[in-house]
Amino acid sequence: MLTKERHDIIVKTVNDKNTVTVAQLVELLGVSEATVRRDLNALDKKGLLIKVFGGATAIQEPTRVKEFNVPERAKINVEEKDIIAKYAASLIHDEDLVFIDSGTTTLKLIDYLKGSKATFVTNGIVHAAKLASKGYKVYIVGGRIRPETEAIVGPECIDSIYKYNFTKAFLGANGITKEAGFTTPDVDEALIKTKAIERSYTSYVLVDHTKFGLLSTISFSNLNGTSIVTDYIPETFKYFKNLTVIKELKKN
Repeated sequence: MLTKERHDIIVKTVNDKNTVTVAQLVELLGVSEATVRRDLNALDKKGLLIKVFGGATAIQEPTRVKEFNVPERAKINVEEKDIIAKYAASLIHDEDLVFIDSGTTTLKLIDYLKGSKATFVTNGIVHAAKLASKGYKVYIVGGRIRPETEAIVGPECIDSIYKYNFTKAFLGANGITKEAGFTTPDVDEALIKTKAIERSYTSYVLVDHTKFGLLSTISFSNLNGTSIVTDYIPETFKYFKNLTVIKELKKN
């Protein structure tokens, strides 16, 4: 049983040091390794720290991220987006029915399709035009246009998506945290992402390393609701590997 004394010492130590190992806590508390691990599990469930392999890290207040328009976002982390998009495209097979979310990383995915015979559905205006111009079979959902992201949203869009049984979905996110999961600034876009995940056999959120620890306004999925494809996971956020399936394309 976790005593109040151990509770207070562990929480204070983790917050002071930011990261602490099981071995350090064993020495500090004079208890067994098994006891420390049980204590960390209990404190993690209470949301007082984050249990990671071999120890624990402090819970940091996530940075709230502002929304950029499409031209601004297209200039950010270009190399990282290319790496992620190229890998994501390799996951698509000719027999797939694929949902492609609006966003700059998902748009780059189209450049790497290389003559795919898959069928595509998208709520991205630019995405649909690009797919069509390259000769791919593409459907665009109906609804209201959101100028900030050039995405189609609204009840009509959700109704359109509901009829499909996607084999794969590729989505973007503005931030990822343990507590809030995947987040985005707009409630209408969040609803589209949620529905696309629900209607897909497999779904992937394409994010570069800068999105870990960022928090936006609306959650659209918890962490175990979909997989992550990223360039790499920053050291501070390595514990995400224990929370969901992550494809890390290059090690930092």
